[in-house]
Amino acid sequence: MNFKSQWKPLAWMTVIFAVLYTMPIENVRLQNAILESFKLVKWYAREHVILCLLPAFFIAGGISVFLNQDTVMRYLGAGAPKGPAYAVASISGTILAVCSCTVLPLFAGIFTMGAGLGPATAFLYSGPAINVLAIVLTARVLGPELGTARGIGAIVFSILIGLAMAWLFRSEARKTAPTPTLPTHTARPLIQTVIFFGLMVAILVFANWGRPAETTGIWSLIYNSKWIVTSILSVALFIVLTRWYGIRPWKLTLTGILVALLAWIFPGNAELPFLAGIAGLSLSLGTTKGEMSEWLDASWTFAKQILPLLVAGVFIAGLALGSPEADGLVPSTWIASMVGDNSMASNLFASISGAFMYFATLTEVPILEGLLGNGMHRGPALALLLAGPALSLPNMLVIRSIMGTRKTLAFILLVIVMSTIAGIAYGSLT
Repeated sequence: MNFKSQWKPLAWMTVIFAVLYTMPIENVRLQNAILESFKLVKWYAREHVILCLLPAFFIAGGISVFLNQDTVMRYLGAGAPKGPAYAVASISGTILAVCSCTVLPLFAGIFTMGAGLGPATAFLYSGPAINVLAIVLTARVLGPELGTARGIGAIVFSILIGLAMAWLFRSEARKTAPTPTLPTHTARPLIQTVIFFGLMVAILVFANWGRPAETTGIWSLIYNSKWIVTSILSVALFIVLTRWYGIRPWKLTLTGILVALLAWIFPGNAELPFLAGIAGLSLSLGTTKGEMSEWLDASWTFAKQILPLLVAGVFIAGLALGSPEADGLVPSTWIASMVGDNSMASNLFASISGAFMYFATLTEVPILEGLLGNGMHRGPALALLLAGPALSLPNMLVIRSIMGTRKTLAFILLVIVMSTIAGIAYGSLT
């Protein structure tokens, strides 16, 4: 046996064996942390995979197949005018209202199509950070000053982070920027493409519309009617796919009948009919030749790349930090004790903790409410709000697989440093 070629497998096997051999499984905290990590993964699978990630994978696949690369380069490419490019990227979160994991397939789609590093990372930050409902909820629960600071900080951060990333990797971006190519499929009118992607994004947004804190008002009205709106949007997408994209109407009609039947039999389970709709759409695409089949293939490629890393990251985050209901290996009281003042150490700790925690959309507000009640200073609270929703350990693992280690580390450091500075500045004013 050639030991020189086998030392790496032997090293990994030795490390794994040593961990298993010495694992303190009798420790109650470790047992609880493992249980909480599985609970978090189960919750993530139920709340985010079907309604969030699956539609996002189809949108990302559609971007890589139907969106002309020349169009992406014109508006978001490295050589695009900075004003419109960063304006589009920074405002996207207002429309999407997604979490740090759901934005990843969309980021992967525009990045692989040739979007410039600056606008792409501005989009990556703004997607989960500039969430109108979350900002409004922050203002109502945690105070208007903190909500306003969060909104302004998120918009400014998305632009500054994008500009900083573009500057840091400016020479590399010039070398690797793809050359615009002609579309490989029959060109369609721009209005058709806009309607096609607009419907898919709208379905993603309304299907994941979170329950507001109040039972009256416009947000509550939208929440109570979200499945009616989602159904209307799905019918509109059915018409678009059959009229403009060549799918046989009978295929999607059977899917629609199955979805309606499941919604009638299981009125309290929205995920089951939604999953049936995704499965029916997949079968329809897979049995249609040409660009429809390519759309399914591209979506599946993104799913294979992203989903395993997300699940692994959620498990590790749950093991270390627990779930919103219970602690992991790191006690939440210990975290609260580290952020009781407005020092640089407190704000830096809050930024780093928020960057590694996993926050689903809107869950950061009740978590911050509990931490503030335990003595957290409002400066570190803002730092956590600016770093947390835009980053997470699962998010980091996927970003690294898309744009490499160096760019991922730069993005993480920019978010943490800027959040720390913003927290110190805000805390000194309050």
